[in-house]
Amino acid sequence: MYAVIKVGGKQERVAPGDVIEVELMKVDPGSSVEFEPVLIVDDDGKAHHGKGLSKARVTAKLLGDKKGDKVRVFKYRPKSGYRRTQGHRQLMTLLEVEEVRLSPQVKATAPEEEAEAAPAKKTAATKTPARKTAAKKTAAKKPAAAKKTTAKKTTAKRTTSRKKAT
Repeated sequence: MYAVIKVGGKQERVAPGDVIEVELMKVDPGSSVEFEPVLIVDDDGKAHHGKGLSKARVTAKLLGDKKGDKVRVFKYRPKSGYRRTQGHRQLMTLLEVEEVRLSPQVKATAPEEEAEAAPAKKTAATKTPARKTAAKKTAAKKPAAAKKTTAKKTTAKRTTSRKKAT
């Protein structure tokens, strides 16, 4: 189960157990946050959106703050000697998604928790059939197209005789 939430002016696709970076939030470390504007929830292949998501919630635990990657801004004007370099590192908040709920009854948890709760099933090993190798087909060569020969047009030089003026 995954959901698309709106946080920090951006949309994030989250699933239980994911750790995401969002813009700085003013929340104490270790506390949990609920995201209410859920845009889409996918429940085992069935996508829910629109008015049916009024009770959908995404709960995340705050892990801490950190600085994001450095962004360099370089301004340049040719032929005038104008150059300006500036750097920026955005403060980010790390969140770990704990659960995605479509309604108060339906809840998806982290995949590790589901694996621990469900007993392991032993399945018979199935052999995949060996693929038959197809014989390589050689492409039939097409006969070369006959070249058209163009006759050169010969232009005879015209001789002009000039009459001498007497």
